[in-house]
Amino acid sequence: MASLRCSDLTQTSSTASRRPGMDFSACYEDSVSSVAAAARLGNKRRMRYLIRQGHTVDLADNRGWRAIHEAAAAGRVGCLKEILSAAARTAGSSAGFQAYVNSATHEGESACFLAARSGHLDAVRLLLKARANIDQLTNDLSCPLYVAVSNGHKDVVQLLLAKGAMLDRSHTASCWTCLHLAVYQDHVDIVRLLVESADLEAPDDYKVTPLFLAAQHGRRQCLEVLVHAGANVNAQAVDLASPLLLASQEGHLSCVDFLLQHGADANLVCGQNWPQLPIHAAAEFGHLSILRRLLRVTERACDRDEGMVSPLYLAVQGRQLPSMELLLAEGFSPDAQDCDSLLDLHSPLSLALECELREEARLLLAAGATLDLDEWSLVLSRHDADVLKLVLEHRWLYPPRFLSDDSAADGRSSKTALRPPEFDDMLLMALQQAEFADSWLPPLLKAGLEPKLLLHCNIMKVANSEMVNFLLQFVNWSTMPPSLKDILCQRRARKTWQPLPQFDSIPDLSHLCRLQIRILMGADAVMRPDVVGRLPVPPCLHHFLQFDDIA
Repeated sequence: MASLRCSDLTQTSSTASRRPGMDFSACYEDSVSSVAAAARLGNKRRMRYLIRQGHTVDLADNRGWRAIHEAAAAGRVGCLKEILSAAARTAGSSAGFQAYVNSATHEGESACFLAARSGHLDAVRLLLKARANIDQLTNDLSCPLYVAVSNGHKDVVQLLLAKGAMLDRSHTASCWTCLHLAVYQDHVDIVRLLVESADLEAPDDYKVTPLFLAAQHGRRQCLEVLVHAGANVNAQAVDLASPLLLASQEGHLSCVDFLLQHGADANLVCGQNWPQLPIHAAAEFGHLSILRRLLRVTERACDRDEGMVSPLYLAVQGRQLPSMELLLAEGFSPDAQDCDSLLDLHSPLSLALECELREEARLLLAAGATLDLDEWSLVLSRHDADVLKLVLEHRWLYPPRFLSDDSAADGRSSKTALRPPEFDDMLLMALQQAEFADSWLPPLLKAGLEPKLLLHCNIMKVANSEMVNFLLQFVNWSTMPPSLKDILCQRRARKTWQPLPQFDSIPDLSHLCRLQIRILMGADAVMRPDVVGRLPVPPCLHHFLQFDDIA
């Protein structure tokens, strides 16, 4: 608010400005005129006196405000009448008077705009009678009707519409119409007024119609008014988003239900780069009630069909475990489809592993997600064994030949064995990732992987000395192929491999015996405590048979 440092104002004001610590002149270099100050306060008697004394109503302050702006903004209708009468007498012409009535502040705000903004109906009516420009724009592209809508002044809106205010003109940098704004502000009564003559499909700069805003912001009543007035429930924005997609994304269940009941298409593609549907938005943001609703009306082609994207990807990306559980329970495949060409994603599991989403990966593995080369690369090319151990919690390396009652009771029977392609891919990737052997080698051997499968030239060449020694203790090192022995001899000469002392002689009988038992029972079975515990041997041998003596 501008300073009231006028010589002809009340003494209280001038006295206060002289008090120590209360000089506001540094903040307000200019001041309103005495006539404008009286208009703001509604002091019609004071204002008449000043005008008779020759004070002008046309003097602007540092904001460009004149007496007409102060009276209009404050709703001082009596003062406004006096100001208009004075302006008509001094303007000299009709054009001069109209110029004064429509004079704008430095913000481009006319008196009619200021009166409409504050909801002063009588002031607006008086200014319109004085032929104020009903559609005059401010610097930020607002106008009397737009600001009245913004502030919810229904009576002022009615008056302006009745007097012919432009309704569908776009305002602001986003090109919103008055209907856009009324919906956004949730002024339901004003929306009911506007839909009688407004363009229901007026687009903003992003091709968003008012109905989009109702769906996006959960304006259920406004949504009903728009739909019953005939607004298109399947309109699409520049990026092909639909109202149903936005309501699903923002979690507005009542809006989703209403849209579906009135013809919204749940299978309308809402993305330019990939076939996004409302169900994807619900899954990504974890809106379970909406997800359940959309599951009933969304075609299941999105689950596995080529060229589509399973909503399971979005649930993983959004870290929405409840969404994942619901989709999997509804029969969505944990493997989904390969989306390399669309989203550079191979599978939901690879997405979870790449983003180190352990619980999401656990859920997918429990549901039977497949591991191929891409997934095994993410599991084995690491400096820790955490992800591999997670996989081994849900997968047998081989189909189990022995399953105890205890195993069934504690849930281990729910584990599934790696399918032959999965096992082959695991072994191939392990041999390629020999530099990470210190992470994956011990867990795999302890899980029962046949160690002979790892007696490979790449392991002997690349794996560090400690891991080579670890592997050799699981086999009969004296019967290794000559080619592998040559590699180890070369590494020994270069001092990149430091063999254990026992490798210079043949294995002792106890080691050979446990190797034979391992062959007879299967490498995976002998490593299971519930199986080895049933062998007719002293308990002290159980740990030995499971190679627990190997560090």
